[in-house]
Amino acid sequence: MSSGGVFALSIHADYRCRHSGACCSADWDVPVELPVYRTLQEAVERGRLQPQAEARHLAPFVVEPDLPEGAAAMLERTARGECVFLDRGSKLCIVHRDIGEAALPATCRYFPRLAVRDNRGTFITLSHFCPTAASMLFRPDSPLSIVAGPPAFPPGDYDGLVVTGNDLPPLLCPTMLMDPSGYSAWESHMVGRCSMTDCSPETVVATLERDARVLRTWRPGGQSLSEAVRNLPQGLVAPEPQRTLDASLVLYAQAMQAIPDDLRPLPDEDGLDTAFFRLVNSRWSAFYTPLNRFLATKAFASWTAYQGRGVSTIVRGLDAALAIVRVESARLCRDAGREIDAELLRDAFRCADFILNHLAVGEDLAEAWSSAEA
Repeated sequence: MSSGGVFALSIHADYRCRHSGACCSADWDVPVELPVYRTLQEAVERGRLQPQAEARHLAPFVVEPDLPEGAAAMLERTARGECVFLDRGSKLCIVHRDIGEAALPATCRYFPRLAVRDNRGTFITLSHFCPTAASMLFRPDSPLSIVAGPPAFPPGDYDGLVVTGNDLPPLLCPTMLMDPSGYSAWESHMVGRCSMTDCSPETVVATLERDARVLRTWRPGGQSLSEAVRNLPQGLVAPEPQRTLDASLVLYAQAMQAIPDDLRPLPDEDGLDTAFFRLVNSRWSAFYTPLNRFLATKAFASWTAYQGRGVSTIVRGLDAALAIVRVESARLCRDAGREIDAELLRDAFRCADFILNHLAVGEDLAEAWSSAEA
């Protein structure tokens, strides 16, 4: 893998917005940088830009003392939680449509991209809260791999986790750092495990847990870390079947604790175990491919690799992500009164990434998952 380029998963490489309107109606705070604010304010004053019809009575920008660092304003929202610049009929962004992409705040330009930039290059995955991104997990036309120069993500200054020369590389374990080529080999190895379409995501996680334990024993002086990754055992680990949600609910609760109090959802676990057994578990094997691909999106471009304490932490994060999908699948099936299908699983991926990428604090998740290093 050459340095300095842009890399993505093959299933995301041709991503483009399909105007679902999900991100523009999620009731999120969207900060507006000063140059962008000046451009938008001028366009409003000159009549080149107008909010949606139902929001014409609102001032389009929130200007107050306690704005996020670097923000001159926030985009106003309607009572429905929609951005005032969302065209409700077409689901198009009015700013993008009327004055161009360059006038968008950084949050709008980059969503749903999640980037890591280090000395190897820029690595981009997607938040599957975006319905389009979630649907790409099910696509039949693209075997899973890491690709360089993805057409959807040209070289640029992507917002995300920036790792400078003064920052430490990922940890192998709490007492040992990885080198860039060794970490690239481990990242590729994880994605390779997730590319298997004929085994369960539980098998993928259990096998990666074994691989992480083996790799943690590596020490300098013999084979390189990259060679150690290539020499990991080939066989798979068959875990015990998941017949209840007990273990998943423990990891789910752990993720909930990483969400600030004012954003944390109210508990809603009534009947989930029954729904999982009756409506999810019996159909789980029909969705191994999208489930394993979802795991790959957590293994690739991982912030946890830099925020946690080793390779076992990364794998614990995959296990937690899968646990949250199980819980959300059970909840959605319970509420819909039907077995899991592609539509409900897509929505479970969306719910899981809303928790992991948009509600929870990443450093707190990594700290909790680092208990796997003990």
